[in-house]
Amino acid sequence: MTTTIDTTETPPAVAAVPSTRRLRRRPRTWLWLFLLPAAVPYLFVVLVPAAQGATYSFTDWNGLNPDWSWVGLDNYVRLINDDQAVRAVSNTVLLAVVVTIFENVIGLLLALALHTRIKSRNVLRVVFFAPVVILSVVVAFLWQFIFIPSGPINEVLRGMGLGDLAQNWLGDPQIALWSIAAIMIWQFSGYAMVIYLAGLQGVPQEQLEAASLDGAGPFKRFWYVVRPLLAPAITVNVMLSLIRGLMSFDQIWVTTQGGPAQSTETLSTLVYRNAFQYGELGYSAALAVVLAVFVAVLAIIQYRLLIRSGKNS
Repeated sequence: MTTTIDTTETPPAVAAVPSTRRLRRRPRTWLWLFLLPAAVPYLFVVLVPAAQGATYSFTDWNGLNPDWSWVGLDNYVRLINDDQAVRAVSNTVLLAVVVTIFENVIGLLLALALHTRIKSRNVLRVVFFAPVVILSVVVAFLWQFIFIPSGPINEVLRGMGLGDLAQNWLGDPQIALWSIAAIMIWQFSGYAMVIYLAGLQGVPQEQLEAASLDGAGPFKRFWYVVRPLLAPAITVNVMLSLIRGLMSFDQIWVTTQGGPAQSTETLSTLVYRNAFQYGELGYSAALAVVLAVFVAVLAIIQYRLLIRSGKNS
């Protein structure tokens, strides 16, 4: 028997490694070019103005005069000692927390109620989401009319024999901030509902059925089965609500302009007032930097929580 020996030399596998690596590196280098159409406008529309605003926070520029002086940290020291600014910060945080809690609770309850087989669920989803697509200014004007002393709310209360509960909803310093919170909750609860509905779509029915067979009631099924799987949706909703609450402006400026007696003054309205009414753009920029720090911290927290929830799921 004759055995044939193949003398053809096969190139070693190691020799192909450098060329393979080069092929892998080239697409990564070219991919950065696809970022240019979005990165260039973002640079000049967002990053450059943000850097300029942060720079002006250390000056006494009034926004009109080309001459300005460097004042260092004077604007930030003034912010700490300014009772109006301190109250605006407290109002901003309080409004953001209240809006976040109620938006998420109401949105989750609506999502659970509409994640069923009721025939009108699609229509109700549209109805509850409709306020989200309305401009905030339009919503503010609508609720300004509803909240006036002779408006629909007080008239309904008087018609029900509850005239003692009628209030000057936007004119009373004790309840004006809560009235604005009600406006924001009414408008954006549907937004939270949609995100929770998307999360509920990913809950396996097999796990719910298994928990039901084990004797778990509706609350236990939600707490031990549904809630952990909704962790990403909860994280996103909480962070979006907090950021939206911290940056609230339209509803406040249209309805109360920060009044009465500065009871609804927030960082956003104070930034606008100092920049465009008082001509103190340097101090206004310092307020805007503080607001940006708040939002940045929340964005970092959101990213960390999303990463953690993704690892645990």
